Amino acid sequence: MTINGGNGALLRSAPPRYQGDSRSMPSIRRSTAAAAALVALLAGTVTACGPDGQAAGGTAADQKDGGFKLPKGAPTSLDDLKKWKDGGWQDWDKWARDAKDFANPIIKDHWKSDRLAKAKTSPEIGVKATGTGSEFDGTDPEPQPVTAEQVARPYHQHMAPVGKIFFDSPKGPMVCSGTIVEDPAHPGKSNLVWTAGHCVHSGKRGGWMRNIVFVPSYNDNGVPMNQVNNTPSQQVTPYGRFWADWITTSGEWINMGSEKSGNGGSAYDFAVLHVKPENGSGKSLQETVGNAARVWFNAPAANQIGSLDAFGYPAAPPYDGARMMNCPARPGRLVMQQGTPAMNRIGCTMTGGTSGGGWFVNRGGKLTLVSNTSISSNAHTWLAGPHLGPEAQRVFADISQKFANQ
Repeated sequence: MTINGGNGALLRSAPPRYQGDSRSMPSIRRSTAAAAALVALLAGTVTACGPDGQAAGGTAADQKDGGFKLPKGAPTSLDDLKKWKDGGWQDWDKWARDAKDFANPIIKDHWKSDRLAKAKTSPEIGVKATGTGSEFDGTDPEPQPVTAEQVARPYHQHMAPVGKIFFDSPKGPMVCSGTIVEDPAHPGKSNLVWTAGHCVHSGKRGGWMRNIVFVPSYNDNGVPMNQVNNTPSQQVTPYGRFWADWITTSGEWINMGSEKSGNGGSAYDFAVLHVKPENGSGKSLQETVGNAARVWFNAPAANQIGSLDAFGYPAAPPYDGARMMNCPARPGRLVMQQGTPAMNRIGCTMTGGTSGGGWFVNRGGKLTLVSNTSISSNAHTWLAGPHLGPEAQRVFADISQKFANQ
């Protein structure tokens, strides 16, 4: 099947293989010939619906005093604002935790190509891979590992909605993966990016990450990381850098999530960013890139889905974070804690840095997101992501409605 992809590029995929009609962990990613299918599926203008109601957790950067609000306890004058941009953000003693205290002011040129290349993997939390990987009912047998494959290049012609998320943490600059998703409030003009909750908030023992940006089609031609500094910036950041000015994640992740080990919070490890371009362009992210994926909330359970494809930029060995990878696999279920929703789990060898990367099915010829990478086995043989149920739908609806009239 051939579809018109991002910015008019012709993308190819095999026939669909799918059968059937608001917090932190690690990441990973292989592929079979038949599975390369979804690399080519890029959504047109699609509406992803969400219910009314408030997100369980969220964040806000007030649009005043320079366009954002500083975290609780941080300087608030314009003079001190300059100090924040000049390095005051590195004061992690004032680590903002609450939803209302999120702040992410644009610091122009903070993320140049050399700093992007130095960013390490997101905090990688592994789960011991023994037996089924869980003693709880509803968990399926542990899957066999699937070796990740490279996505065809240039990425903007083959998987335009996928990119890398960069952020500063108390441990230094780090990376995750993310996906541009359709916004029902702004059809064809979305500024929303889907990722994992732990890529933006460290969970119950921490707070919001800082200087969070999304780079679609990062390193478009997939040159090795040791060559990125000598690569023209228009190839490293082909569409530019987009800063998050608002984020929603689940209250369950903020209150339960852990960077130490997988637990029930992993079932709610998702987040949505609203972004704006660093260069001040008037175009939306979706218009700039030319594509976005739709989101399928309350999709069938993992054991009822024939197959899906997981994408991301694994950055821990044997990968270097320079290339987008894909694992096509048949998903199963994994229950991390009794009473929490079963997660989706697939065999995959991708490592840290894939966190937040989208899991997709071909639904009606559209690239459709059904999960994101959250946790993995210590041995990097499988990865798991949350089922996007009512909690995820509320988180998404909250941020979409917040910017509906803007």
